[in-house]
Formats: sequence, C-alpha cells, structure tokens
Amino acid sequence: MTADLFVVDGRASVQFAGDRALTFRVVSVCDQPAYAGWIWLTGYVLGRRGEATAKREIYVQLAGLRPAAAAPAPRRARGTGSYAARRDQGDGGAARDRSGLCARADAR
Repeated sequence: MTADLFVVDGRASVQFAGDRALTFRVVSVCDQPAYAGWIWLTGYVLGRRGEATAKREIYVQLAGLRPAAAAPAPRRARGTGSYAARRDQGDGGAARDRSGLCARADAR
C-alpha cells in the first residue's frame, strides 16, 4: 500500500457507511487468505485532531479504500508549567524564604 492513512466508509464496507466512516492509519496488513478483493487491516482509528483513539482490525474491500489527507500531528496537552518553576513547590525555594507559606496564610 502506497499510503498508510485511509478514509474507510461505505465504499470499503457497509459497516462503515454514513456516520460510521472513519480515518484509519494502517500498521499491518494480514496475509491470511480472504475473499477476492477483500483484506484484513490492523491499525488505529484517528480522531479529528489526528490522535489515535482506538486500535482495530477491520475487514474491507481494497477497491473501496481512499487515501486520506494527512492528519494534523497530535498536539500535546498544554501544561501550566513545571512544578520546579512555581515558588510554592518543587525546588525548596518556598521553604527557604517561606514566601509560599506567607501568601497562603494571608489569603485566609
């Protein structure tokens, strides 16, 4: 297979018709015999943002597979910063100058 990212819809199998269509990243092709024109694929269902949401094995018609546009790279969750960067945790600075403790006591 030249592309490893496909749109799997009703053309590939009736079980993927309509709102059951999915974008599928193929990781392996089974060499087990199947009916002529059909194939077993193992891979990952991709969400709208390009992240893998489930690993599946699907049985589809090879002629019904369509290459999908490249999915965007999954985005990492945006963090609030490392613990060491905060004055009240991590690096011991708050324990030395007690600024984190004072701020909490003043807030009460």
